[in-house]
Amino acid sequence: MDNGPESQQLHRRITELEEKVEHLRVSRRVLMNLLEKVEREKGGLVTRLELENKKLQMNNSRFAKNLLSKNRQIIELKAKMNERV
Repeated sequence: MDNGPESQQLHRRITELEEKVEHLRVSRRVLMNLLEKVEREKGGLVTRLELENKKLQMNNSRFAKNLLSKNRQIIELKAKMNERV
């Protein structure tokens, strides 16, 4: 095997590239972990928002029914007042 300057330079380059590959592997693992964390948080947020949406829809429905009931009472009271006149 030739241990000349060109050979040593190639060995150094191979070592540098191997180190870069290892750094890329670590970076990829970190990014994948971050992505998984973001996906979990997103899932939790979606679930929480869906529950809040259901709660708001129920409250809205209750409010609308109450409003209709009060409207009927007003109409009935007006009708009774008109009967007296």
